[in-house]
Amino acid sequence: MNTPHYNEVAADGGVPIKLWTRGVPVEAAAMQQLANAARLPVVFHHVAAMPDVHLGIGATVGSVIPTFKAIIPAAVGVDIGCGMMACKTTLRAEDLPDNLGPLRAAIEKAVPHGRNPQRHGRDHGAWETPPGEVDAAWAGLVDEFDAICADQPSLTRTNHHKHLGTLGTGNHFIEVCLDEAGAVWFMLHSGSRGVGNAIGTRFIALAREEAMRNDVHLPDRDLAYFEEGSQYFGDYVRAVGWAQKFARANREVMMQRVVRAVRQVIARPFETHLEAVNCHHNYVQRETHFGEDVFVTRKGAVSAKKGELGIIPGSMGARSYIVRGKGNPESFESCSHGAGRVMSRTQAKKRYTVADQIAATEGVECRKDADVVDEIPMAYKDIDAVMAAQADLVEVVYTLKQVVCVKG
Repeated sequence: MNTPHYNEVAADGGVPIKLWTRGVPVEAAAMQQLANAARLPVVFHHVAAMPDVHLGIGATVGSVIPTFKAIIPAAVGVDIGCGMMACKTTLRAEDLPDNLGPLRAAIEKAVPHGRNPQRHGRDHGAWETPPGEVDAAWAGLVDEFDAICADQPSLTRTNHHKHLGTLGTGNHFIEVCLDEAGAVWFMLHSGSRGVGNAIGTRFIALAREEAMRNDVHLPDRDLAYFEEGSQYFGDYVRAVGWAQKFARANREVMMQRVVRAVRQVIARPFETHLEAVNCHHNYVQRETHFGEDVFVTRKGAVSAKKGELGIIPGSMGARSYIVRGKGNPESFESCSHGAGRVMSRTQAKKRYTVADQIAATEGVECRKDADVVDEIPMAYKDIDAVMAAQADLVEVVYTLKQVVCVKG
């Protein structure tokens, strides 16, 4: 009999917790959150914790939570459909210019990113006038969005059309990478932007209100859930599904624009999407596990069905991986979504300096200033240890090293 790669922990009064965390740290507060989720009456079979698991809001980032006839909106979170896209090109390392600064500048010009800190004036992270490909993508989303707004009118006044095809802030990024054989890849990380945040925030609040009305006692108010047949269950299922479509389209539009920007800098003709992946890592969908039809929420986790390709990015300056799933049923066919933070953004800014950031990202064309110190590689777990802990969940197909990184 094969020895399992996970450790199993009992949650008093709840389902077990299975942790793929051997060789990586897990904070006590994250363990408490996992136990809280495991005690919910709607959670099915067990909770799975990926090696990048760390403290989140309500539910733990890096967890897989199956629920029976119910969904926990805060477990899905507010960056609904956040995920990764990567595509391999026919370019080689030697085709890249010696000075990568103009390449980064072209990508930054092509894709709005960041956020205007001023309360007034145009948000530089949004479109002033969306280009044609954004309009075309929005045309495929707008009718369903209008139907959602008919039930939830507050969502009308959100950033939606003007955020489609934009990067955002925080740990969202666009990268030019090289694989082991010297092939050039483009990779990016983003989600459903302002409209997804508004949908998540709205329904998390409604779930809390519903729990209070029904006198449901929760270990954490952010674990409030909608059960099938309840007032807002159907509205949430439709809205979260739409936000996940928006997130996927957002990444596709950005990738189109990244490819076009690179072609403006590199004269040599090249093809893209020789191999391509577009995967969510903050989402919920209906799946069958252990003989039951359940809702699986992956909060900072990637689907890793047998043969399915996924992306596990490292931090700035670290390696990233294109992986193939092994379809492990014990993880609900899932794997980690990255390295996982070991400290908060505030802690990272207190502990590290711009000089540390410059040293840690040597060889990468990227921002090296005080506003990105919170993304320093040392604020994350060791990606090699994370990969070793989930050897029974995925196999590595490509190892990527970034040479250009655009941060939000």
